[in-house]
Amino acid sequence: MAIVPSRKMQLRANRHIFSASDDITMTKHIIATHASVDGHIDVRPLLSVVQNIFHSAASLVPGIVQEKQAQLGGLKDDAHQSDLTEMLHISYHTINKISCEIHCKCLGGGDAHSTTMGILGMLSSYSWDAKAVMALAALAATFGEFWLVAQLYATNPLAKSVAMLKHINETLEQMDDLGPKFEAISNLLKAMLDVTNCIVEFHELPSKYIDPEAPEMVAVTTLIPSAVYWTIRSIVACASHILGIMGVGQGYMASTIETWEITSLAHKLDTINGHLLKQLTLCRQHLDDNKQREAFQTLKILFETSHQDNLKILKASICSKDDQLPLFNGSTNQRVSIDVLRKKIVLLYITDLRHVSDQELMILDQIYQETRQDSARLETQYEVVWLPVVEKAWTEVKQEKFKKLQSMMPWYSLYDPLLLEAATIRYIKEVWLFNAKSILVVLDPQGKVVNLNALHMMWIWGSLAYPFSSIREEALWKEETWGLELLADTIHPSLFDWITEGKYICLYGGKDMAWIKKFTTTAQSVARALQVPLEMIYVGKSNPGEKIRKINATIHEEKLSNVLPDITIIWFFWVRLESMWYSKLQQGRTVENDHIMHEIMRILSFDGSDQGWAVISRGAEKMMAKGKGDTFLKCLDEYDQWKDKTKDRGVLPAMDEYMQGIQTPHHCNRLILPGIDGRILDKVVCAECGRPMEKFYMYRCCTD
Repeated sequence: MAIVPSRKMQLRANRHIFSASDDITMTKHIIATHASVDGHIDVRPLLSVVQNIFHSAASLVPGIVQEKQAQLGGLKDDAHQSDLTEMLHISYHTINKISCEIHCKCLGGGDAHSTTMGILGMLSSYSWDAKAVMALAALAATFGEFWLVAQLYATNPLAKSVAMLKHINETLEQMDDLGPKFEAISNLLKAMLDVTNCIVEFHELPSKYIDPEAPEMVAVTTLIPSAVYWTIRSIVACASHILGIMGVGQGYMASTIETWEITSLAHKLDTINGHLLKQLTLCRQHLDDNKQREAFQTLKILFETSHQDNLKILKASICSKDDQLPLFNGSTNQRVSIDVLRKKIVLLYITDLRHVSDQELMILDQIYQETRQDSARLETQYEVVWLPVVEKAWTEVKQEKFKKLQSMMPWYSLYDPLLLEAATIRYIKEVWLFNAKSILVVLDPQGKVVNLNALHMMWIWGSLAYPFSSIREEALWKEETWGLELLADTIHPSLFDWITEGKYICLYGGKDMAWIKKFTTTAQSVARALQVPLEMIYVGKSNPGEKIRKINATIHEEKLSNVLPDITIIWFFWVRLESMWYSKLQQGRTVENDHIMHEIMRILSFDGSDQGWAVISRGAEKMMAKGKGDTFLKCLDEYDQWKDKTKDRGVLPAMDEYMQGIQTPHHCNRLILPGIDGRILDKVVCAECGRPMEKFYMYRCCTD
């Protein structure tokens, strides 16, 4: 009959186990057994063999195979035989000595603490991870033989004879009843392996990126000696328990008492393992931070260094991993090597997955396809590569969004967005100032950054912006003057014909349908009275939504004026205008010292108001009359007041002069610009009066 330990006995055993690890004196004794270690041996192959032995042993015990077999783990396929041979050559005799020590002390009823300290003394010249693995190997070697005989006992005469000599034949005859008895042992084996694996993983961390004085490292190195002690202490208890079950130990009564101790030890090791895992996670983060810091500095140096071609820069930026085909060709739907970009001008199209719009991709695609129609053109000698900046928390929804966007791009893209290194993302954000809104970073054939954001150039001049450098941007602005050709470009297919014919052309916008009807009717009436040819184009508002789409359709159906053929063109008109603003800003221009920037701001201010607006010009003339909706409509309504001046001064000067006269000093202009490059301007002056404008922050969610 089994003797159940009394409550007092349980508490005493529990106190004995748990008080030791907190005893500073004992911790000092544990550390005192450790001598200095020269070098470090790889214990992973030996640990794999040990795990395989315990895994195979668990499969032999009924009731444990289903629950514990997978948890104990098996021999890893990548365990190198040569490494194992080298490890055993170094440690074979020591492992045998530990086996003998455990066996003899358990049979003789030795004190577990003394036995543990004795084993630590034998392992004094080994690293802490080697101590734990070699002690486990000693347990596996001692009882691996028992499990091997158990496996062959029923079918092999030799195994039966060996079992009889070892006096374990009666135990093996009752294998079906051993499951519950081995349950506690199986739990403890798993706990020992978990702690040992954790200790080994810590020692496997590359020392190159480890600062031994870092708080994370100090914390874990403080925990490990105690963890090794309790692992070996558990090995001794486990051996004693198995010997008791086999009937060769100190009797079943002792075995029953040890069952309580083994359960307590398993709990103790689980607690230790939890602390180790937490610290190991912090150490890995510390290591990763150091690796990324080094990678970031390496990237900075690479971009500051001259190169013969761009491959070194591109490989470091786009994909430093050993992926031979990191790019996806959107035209052929094939994965390709980064070598296809060698010595070419490369435009890195950098976005996230949320802020890149269909309109942006459609316009960029149109510009890209136009340059590909004639391969002999100089403007075709560049490539675009999409680099999506994504969070590491990857989901199926994000994957679908990525694939959808990728399918809309005929140029190259990163095959897997997670290939983009954290150091590259940091560089993109900190040095290239990427902040959600798309940018187009230009690298010359040698990998040198020649423009931090050429997207503005692309919107303003298309392929004429080639080679998309800041120098080219400055040269293009020197060739420009303010007028309808710059403002409207190619938004309407008949625009240049109207300019050539010298027609009056009016661009107008807003979302007040009542004003639109009255304005268009009045403007056409005045044109007929003046006998001048007038063409009107509705350009809506920035960020056009469903409301602008409906207004556009109504204007077209009621033949109030010309409209842009697609709402994407309306979007492009305003984005292009904003791009002029930002391009000028990059050139160091201001409203005070640049006429074009001043005029751009006037139009953008019109869009920021709640009312309509209009500008009117004639042919290729640079003169423009412009005004807000109420002022412009009032001018047209009072046509009789200024019509006589048109004969001497011309229609546009007379109209502009009259509007200047009827404007009230009071005005409230708003300039709404989407944030870009992570910058907010400290000062912007009003284009109408020249005073500094107040700065407000606006958060918008527009589902229109």
